[in-house]
Amino acid sequence: MSRKQGVILYGPPAAGKDTVTAALAEMSPTYAQFARLKVGTGKSAGYRMGTTEQLRELEAAGAVVYANRRYGNTYVVDAPGLADAFVSGVPVVHLGQVDGIRALVDGYPASWAVVLLWCPREATAERSVGRGDCDTTARLLAWDATREDLDAHPETAWDLTVDTTAASPQEAARLINQLLARQTGAATA
Repeated sequence: MSRKQGVILYGPPAAGKDTVTAALAEMSPTYAQFARLKVGTGKSAGYRMGTTEQLRELEAAGAVVYANRRYGNTYVVDAPGLADAFVSGVPVVHLGQVDGIRALVDGYPASWAVVLLWCPREATAERSVGRGDCDTTARLLAWDATREDLDAHPETAWDLTVDTTAASPQEAARLINQLLARQTGAATA
């Protein structure tokens, strides 16, 4: 049996993680965004909304692969959620912290393609305003934190880096699909 295969998309807010994931799903229905468990308020689309009690239960069971706090919420990558996602195909996990990448690569057995999606701070601002975000200032602070995170971890090995101001979402998806094909010897789409 072949090893499970997943994709990690890392990058600042508005770098294109959602858009590239949608392009991957259009390319092949085996790709699907991993719905992290979100404990808190706000946007629920793309998340499995959870409670503090659920988070405590996952922590007690040792089932939290990675958790982080941002925008006043807790976002969780959990082992049961990943197991369910791999049953359906190739999960695409969105992360904004190098520690999250390390936790996932080291803490969940799968072949992970680690992709840096990047855009300049100005692009994040323009895209955030353009899509109607009401928290653009917080997203720019998160962009700054992502830049600092990258600077603090220059040793991070990226399987692929895509400048989303230079490549279309479809081109980024094609490059990611090619990467997975090279890693396993067979294309997903």
